[in-house]
Amino acid sequence: MHKTKKSIVFHRPFIWLITILFLTTGFSAYSQNNAPDSIKTRKTEVKHSPRKATIYSAILPGLGQIYNRKYWKVPLIYGGFVTFGYFINFNNDQYIKFKRAYSDIIDGDPGTNSFKDLGVNPIYYEDSNRISQFTERLKGAKDGARRNRDLVIISTAAFYAANIIDASVDAHFFNFDIGDDLTINWVPAPMMCANQKLFGIQCKFTF
Repeated sequence: MHKTKKSIVFHRPFIWLITILFLTTGFSAYSQNNAPDSIKTRKTEVKHSPRKATIYSAILPGLGQIYNRKYWKVPLIYGGFVTFGYFINFNNDQYIKFKRAYSDIIDGDPGTNSFKDLGVNPIYYEDSNRISQFTERLKGAKDGARRNRDLVIISTAAFYAANIIDASVDAHFFNFDIGDDLTINWVPAPMMCANQKLFGIQCKFTF
């Protein structure tokens, strides 16, 4: 008996169908593998602007510190301005009082005698031998109160400028890395000096 060999005949349409399926599945798999590489996600990093912090503090003291998230500095800033404002007002009142008293004592008019309200001993302005000395003291008190007032005003302006500078400096160091990998280690280390062994301290920076 002879065994008959059966041959499988593939028709041309079937071959085309297999080819199309192979190509489409191959290209789809290729495209799926490359899809994540073709799309690059970039995380936008919000930059902390020193310019904004400076402008904010110039417009309203303490606002730059809030922008820098240094909230604890705001009460100190406004406490400083309140203190300066109090001393400006106090010295200005003293200046006005001594100025009026000085003007009243030198004009020679008996009707203008606000210097009597200062609470000093009447002998200083009733005695002709002492009135000139009292007048000089009034003039010195007037000039001293004006000088103190002007100094406090200048100090207030300097404090205002320091508030702006502080906000700007904090903004520059806002993103500064102060993690645990930045350390300074002080360790004892041997040293040689004049052929003698000495012990010293070595400073080691780790970044």
